[in-house]
Amino acid sequence: MLEQYLEANQSRVGPPHPYEQKLAGALTEIFASGTHELPAIITGLNNLGLNAPDGQPWDEARFRSEMRRLGE
Repeated sequence: MLEQYLEANQSRVGPPHPYEQKLAGALTEIFASGTHELPAIITGLNNLGLNAPDGQPWDEARFRSEMRRLGE
């Protein structure tokens, strides 16, 4: 019974898209470096060369919008 609470993607409706996997990997790398403040996270994503979904560099509005969309 405990296993049902250990499912990492229990709110997903399907497998993660390659873009989502790449974003998750980039965020994991950034957080692992000790970065936790939003401006530094944005800088980290841009430094890794991972653009926002619209192809533009990340900024706070794009990041918040994407996190909101992914959380729906």
